[in-house]
Amino acid sequence: MTILVINCGSSSIKYRLFDMRDERELARGCIDRIGESVSEIEHVCGGVVVRVTEPIRDYEAGVRCLLRLLTRTGENPPLASVAAIDGVGHRVVHGGESFRESVVIDNGVIARIDGLCELAPLHNPANLAGIAAGRHNIGHCPHVAVFDTTFFQTMPRHAYLYALPYEWYTEKRIRRYGFHGTSHRYVSLVAAELLGRPAPNLVTLHLGNGCSATCIRGGQAVDHSMGLTPLEGLVMGTRCGDVDPAIVFHLTRLGMELDAVHEAMENRGGLLGLSGVSRDLRDVHAAAQAGNERAALAIDVFAHRVRKYLGAFLVGLGQCDAVVFTGGIGEGAAFMRAKILADLEPVGLTLDARRNEAPAGGPFRISADASPIEAWVIPTNEELMIARDTWRLIR
Repeated sequence: MTILVINCGSSSIKYRLFDMRDERELARGCIDRIGESVSEIEHVCGGVVVRVTEPIRDYEAGVRCLLRLLTRTGENPPLASVAAIDGVGHRVVHGGESFRESVVIDNGVIARIDGLCELAPLHNPANLAGIAAGRHNIGHCPHVAVFDTTFFQTMPRHAYLYALPYEWYTEKRIRRYGFHGTSHRYVSLVAAELLGRPAPNLVTLHLGNGCSATCIRGGQAVDHSMGLTPLEGLVMGTRCGDVDPAIVFHLTRLGMELDAVHEAMENRGGLLGLSGVSRDLRDVHAAAQAGNERAALAIDVFAHRVRKYLGAFLVGLGQCDAVVFTGGIGEGAAFMRAKILADLEPVGLTLDARRNEAPAGGPFRISADASPIEAWVIPTNEELMIARDTWRLIR
């Protein structure tokens, strides 16, 4: 009943170990700067944090390292041996239209994920490397792929198609796919329990370094802010979100290299680009409080974009049961929640300032009792969602 979750980024491995009898976390950790001369490793188990550095040249070495940490660290390691792992769940960013749900991994699944690498060139290859390393070192049990995109396979065609030549969709797979799916799915399930409604109408706002909004009708996603890539939609830590696509053509005509434009929109836009301070909202807010006008403007632009999507999704739903905040900003920045929800009484939302300041650590309602639409803060748990899918498919 022990599930290991592996989440491989472009140069990192995050992992969590769960006992699925009570969904209790046994251990977690992160191996960062894989492939560099010195990698940074953090392992947490039983409240004890271990931080070490050592060279981790690739994902194969990274998986061996995390297994060593899980079986040998401390007096009572969470695993007696690797054989105690019952299943492994892997986060995979892009499932395209090939995967509508999580799947047990076999060679055919690996080939289909590989065929989607052109849609997620920074993520799917790393996810595949983690799957290969996991199957090689933990070969006795099933492995499961859980995709960021599957939650959005219920979006109707009018929501996911762009107004571009139709052949670009049929021949080049250009469409809106959506991301952060495990987070939006997790908080929507928690919201359904809190509301006592198995299939609620929701707007879920995942706000962190990456930000996205999802419109959920009857428990299923029907619209989303991100698109072909995670660059579209809300203002993020370093990503610009929605912009006029002609900006790209204009800048290249002025002599800027196309790759440089792309890099700037991904890594030097968002809160960082607007404020000139940081991609971290906490730093931007502190600068704004100290009188930095650009930092204050960055906060205003961020909130405006969220409100714009929130309003559009509320209208699209017609009747909404709740708005849900999650992610680092959504859960931790009360001032930003207040700014986003300010003056929304005409659409059925009244914010209770005292509830908005409630401490994090669990779900809490932030709207006033008189609000027809409830607003909640629900901490996300993407790894637990992956573990649940894994356990459901292998038991």
